[in-house]
Amino acid sequence: MTAEVLSLGARLQALHAPDRDGRRANVVLGGGSVEDLLGDAAYLGATVGRYANRIADGVLPLEGTTYRLATQPTGHTLHGGPDGFATRLWDGVPVREDRQVGVRLRLRSPAGDQGFPGTVTAEVTYLLDPDGGLSITYQAVTDAPTVVNLTNHAYFNLAGEGRGTVLDHLLHVDAAGYLPVDGNLIPLGPVEPVAGTPFDLRHARRIGTCITGEHPQILAAGRGFDHNWVLDGTGLRRAALLSHPASGRHVECLTTEPGLQVYTGNHFDGSLISPSGRRYTKHAGIALETQHFPDSPNRPDYPSTLLRPGEKYRSRTVYRFSAE
Repeated sequence: MTAEVLSLGARLQALHAPDRDGRRANVVLGGGSVEDLLGDAAYLGATVGRYANRIADGVLPLEGTTYRLATQPTGHTLHGGPDGFATRLWDGVPVREDRQVGVRLRLRSPAGDQGFPGTVTAEVTYLLDPDGGLSITYQAVTDAPTVVNLTNHAYFNLAGEGRGTVLDHLLHVDAAGYLPVDGNLIPLGPVEPVAGTPFDLRHARRIGTCITGEHPQILAAGRGFDHNWVLDGTGLRRAALLSHPASGRHVECLTTEPGLQVYTGNHFDGSLISPSGRRYTKHAGIALETQHFPDSPNRPDYPSTLLRPGEKYRSRTVYRFSAE
């Protein structure tokens, strides 16, 4: 396996993995130009923050003070705001740990950045091991109370980027609950059981079968998934398994995070052209975003994303690839 990481957005731009016959292909979607990466492809493979996913109405209540955050045209804050971490140039250095090689990238986000309090120094480390694993480790510190929720926004297509859709992929998610959303993709509140819904992925199911029905939550997300699954267990454990029967490729996602946002690329419309010259159409890739829950600062019943001075934010996700 080989990986390509860009300092723009600390992003995973390419990841080449072999199929069952040993033929390698890039299995993550990428932008074809810097202009794309600062525009329609801004989140492809990027490290998003300070707060991955949505904060309703850009309102951040924190220890008695309400902060107004920068918002997107929807009126909500998504992935840290319109000028979040995905648009920044990170400082990177090569690293080697045991048999693993990779890169460590760092970014300083000043107090008031996109409306967030506190100066945050964030760090992300990508390490590739010879056994087919890519680990992504996040750390962050702050000089004032704030919220931090980082993730990677890679879109996977195990057939190869730009080679059709992920509707023929099989997806398993280790979660008995998920968060239904409103029309703006803001969680409605309590965790709901997946049993009896298209969100029950406790056994592997074909993605196309799950998202082609008339379930109101599938329609709310633009005929697809764009929801947070509440993962079973704690610590570093399996969150999901994505498989492509035709190529034999599998990727197992492990994480320390409590949630997994599954997004089936519902917005791709063919206008974005990949580095290989192919167009990304609807469902061209699937994102498996390990993270805390959307809108947690406004939901005291969700796991907290509060980070205080003297504390260190830590998160780890591993993608293990295999072929059979």
